[in-house]
Amino acid sequence: MKLGVFDSGLGGLLIAKAIRDRLPDLNMLYYGDTLHLPYGNRSPEAIYEYARRSMEYLFRQDCRLVVVACNTVSATALRRLQQEYLPSCPWPERRILGVVVPTLETAIERGHKKIGVLGTNHTVRSDVYRQELQKLDPEIEIVQNAAPLLVPMIENDGMPWIQPVLEHYMHPLIMAQSQCVILGCTHYSLLLDQIQNLAGQGTAILSQGEIIPGKLADYLNRHPEIAGDIGRTGEARYVVSDLTDSYKKAAESLYGGPLNIEKIQEAQ
Repeated sequence: MKLGVFDSGLGGLLIAKAIRDRLPDLNMLYYGDTLHLPYGNRSPEAIYEYARRSMEYLFRQDCRLVVVACNTVSATALRRLQQEYLPSCPWPERRILGVVVPTLETAIERGHKKIGVLGTNHTVRSDVYRQELQKLDPEIEIVQNAAPLLVPMIENDGMPWIQPVLEHYMHPLIMAQSQCVILGCTHYSLLLDQIQNLAGQGTAILSQGEIIPGKLADYLNRHPEIAGDIGRTGEARYVVSDLTDSYKKAAESLYGGPLNIEKIQEAQ
């Protein structure tokens, strides 16, 4: 069996690569639903349906556990996938994990008392970071800001023009004197240096590519019944629902070398 990693587009490759670096022997299948990106501007029902089809595809490909790298899906559809889809699907013993709670746990572990979150429209509107933080530590302050233009600009070669847009989105988090800024979308890791420069060296920037591999390793240690089902021959496969030359170029630049990406028919 395999570990599945799912994202709506490009950014999840950063998490997939980070997992490969931390756990190189795990058999892994990455699926990017690039046909429907960006998810952040879709309706909740559409996000759930795209995510459900993606889980179905990954489970049919023998994934024992799926890491949902997409913050929008983690915010909008994860609970429904876990509570409605999994019990009624043909594979109720499989598991689906998100990225929101592990990220907040890391911010708390590092002693941050005022957290900023930069996210997509759906991630911020869902208020999932605030809700989950209330369960973990209600004394910690949180400030959130939506950045809807960043993903389309990243995905469509808009990086040369992104700086003023990023400054606009970061302004509320800086003015709130956030001690750390959570990059609440996998794509934003591509802007890590620019965000750090805007926030200043005294502000920690939390990237999920840094956080999730360690949290996944901890999870597998705590669940040997799942860890034992996942193959350990180091096989990795990368598939997407739509593939363009610009995506392949960006993916290889992100991954740091040639990457065999396959286009599959849309997950049903």
